[in-house]
Amino acid sequence: MGTTVFERRRPPASVVSHSLERTARSVFWLDDLPAGAVGGRPKLAGHRVADLVIVGGGYTGLWSAVLAKRRNPNARVVLVEAKSIGWAASGRNGGFCEASLTHGQENGMARWPKEMATLDRLGLANLDAIEAAEADYGMDFHFERTGQLAPAVEEHQVEWLREWHAEATERGEEGVVYLDEHEAQAAVASPTYLAAVWEQRTNGMLQPARLASELARVAEELGVEIFEHSPVKRLDTPGSTGAVSMITNDGRVDAERAVLATNVFPSLVKRNRLMTVPVYDYVLMTEPLSPRQLADIGWGDRQGIGDLANQFHYYRLSKDHRILFGGYDAIYHYGRKVRSEYENRPETWQRLASHFFTTFPQLEGLRFSHQWAGAIDTSTQFTAFFGTARDDRVAYAAGFTGLGVGSTRFAAEVMLDLLEGRDNERTSLEMVRKRPLPFPPEPAASIGINATRWSLDRADHNRGRRNLLLKTLDALGLGFDS
Repeated sequence: MGTTVFERRRPPASVVSHSLERTARSVFWLDDLPAGAVGGRPKLAGHRVADLVIVGGGYTGLWSAVLAKRRNPNARVVLVEAKSIGWAASGRNGGFCEASLTHGQENGMARWPKEMATLDRLGLANLDAIEAAEADYGMDFHFERTGQLAPAVEEHQVEWLREWHAEATERGEEGVVYLDEHEAQAAVASPTYLAAVWEQRTNGMLQPARLASELARVAEELGVEIFEHSPVKRLDTPGSTGAVSMITNDGRVDAERAVLATNVFPSLVKRNRLMTVPVYDYVLMTEPLSPRQLADIGWGDRQGIGDLANQFHYYRLSKDHRILFGGYDAIYHYGRKVRSEYENRPETWQRLASHFFTTFPQLEGLRFSHQWAGAIDTSTQFTAFFGTARDDRVAYAAGFTGLGVGSTRFAAEVMLDLLEGRDNERTSLEMVRKRPLPFPPEPAASIGINATRWSLDRADHNRGRRNLLLKTLDALGLGFDS
């Protein structure tokens, strides 16, 4: 077995330990919000009646609330959140807002080849709408349409990039630029870069917690009632009334229709409880870089960056010139549990810090100010699935697999379409009409996922060659990703 660049160029242990000496276990994006932007909303108490009730105060639920009021300003909309707005994945992610609705071109072509032209067009339109939302709704979530850089850090990945660029050129895609080694290192000064592809149009960067906070503010200004610290214990659909009831410890909401936006958390629809697994992802955030340090790394175009490994890293600059560096470890815990204790993993912080200084050795001495983690709702098709339940009174979407910042808005449109009985371009998509295969129950889920993770690591150490297990999963259209 070979070694990866992160093993061949490992920095001294003293550099890593120094960088983590003062690191706080806290989510930078949430700490960065203006005073008063987090929490403060009441619990649900007593009885509310609505046209639409939404469960979940992340992007999926918040976009559903805003777009529902945009469609029908007179609609009575109530949103119920178990903790506080944006506290989970919507406030913890890297802030990559991608146009892809299919977890990338390769995954989409493998599953829905006849629809990819439509899915690409709808995805770009969705990203355009998110960018325009700052002006349309008077929001500020630090959106930058910078695109995304995909560097090769191993020799065998260079050919992958050439093929990617050639296929994009053949399809007539604009803004897909191939950079050779010199050009890649001129764009971002990492000695690990052997080449890169820069997709200039299909990604924007944003402050993720600000997006959630701003969506909540706009929703309330449009008349949406938001209740926090009100976990829904039960979903009822009394057959004779045509209503949907969401019941908490202290209250209930009766509505004509409902949106379930609980994503990584156990679904209120029992048949969906095997459709996703929670995968823990880990992130470091540096202190702000000095002008000299910024000059040392270049990165003048401020692209989001994600490498090509199975166990990949993603990293980006914040508005105040910090570097977020995350990914690589994607950890599943037996039993599909979402627990706060899973968020502390010292060996992962050490590994990420080591890989950071392999990527940017010129930043030796820089410290990390924040470290955090969060759970991603992974599906076997690597992207969201959709549907309705309870005689089409309840719509759901889940399984975004790490690309939900942008696609949650599209999912909100789909769910509202489904609840309204619309037959349109979105609802006719095979991706919307057909459900993926579920993950197996335990212990098979844990055995299969851990075997897959081991196989992905071996592939990264063996020039990308996939073993029999990975080839079998590919053929079955199954997978595990973060």
